[in-house]
Amino acid sequence: MHIRTVEFAGAVARPGGPRPGTLPQIAFSGRSNVGKSSLINRLLGRTRTQIARVSSTPGKTQEINFYRVEATTAAGVRLEFYIVDLPGYGFAKAPEPVRRRWRPLIEGYLSDTPELKGVVQLIDVRRGLTPDDHRMLDYLATAGLPALFALTKVDKLKPSQRAQQVAAVLADLGASAEQAIPFSALNGEGREDLLESIGLLLTGEDE
Repeated sequence: MHIRTVEFAGAVARPGGPRPGTLPQIAFSGRSNVGKSSLINRLLGRTRTQIARVSSTPGKTQEINFYRVEATTAAGVRLEFYIVDLPGYGFAKAPEPVRRRWRPLIEGYLSDTPELKGVVQLIDVRRGLTPDDHRMLDYLATAGLPALFALTKVDKLKPSQRAQQVAAVLADLGASAEQAIPFSALNGEGREDLLESIGLLLTGEDE
């Protein structure tokens, strides 16, 4: 899939808040500091002029951000959709009122968006799944939402460490190697594979 244009389309800060439109949507989920904004920037080809804000402070994103994307598939099919950046969860140092808002905001979106075609769940390959990750995966399974797994920060591991960590994460996920995409926001590894998988979710060709 080739990204043609990207623009920020709006944000939702409270459950049930107004959304920018009703295009098909792909949501990105993960704990704070998993590298979600960096992955989105790399995926959308916006590494020089970032569209998703990258912060050195985990838990900074406290709202749902929508990015309108125009793209074409390898077959020449034109797509318009939203990339939806969900707030990172699990940041213990966030103020208690903020943490109380995250769950209803995220779950409200996931449970009440007919246009949602799937979720890209990010896992830091160095640290593996946290209890918060397991809770999110249980929620996605209960809701029946298709999920892709992006294993972030693979560039930070030595080759021997990488093989071991990827295998451990896959075992914890109960997934095969084909179900998870190692990704590096630094060098772009995994970008084309993830774009292709997202394209399949949007066109329904994986069904």
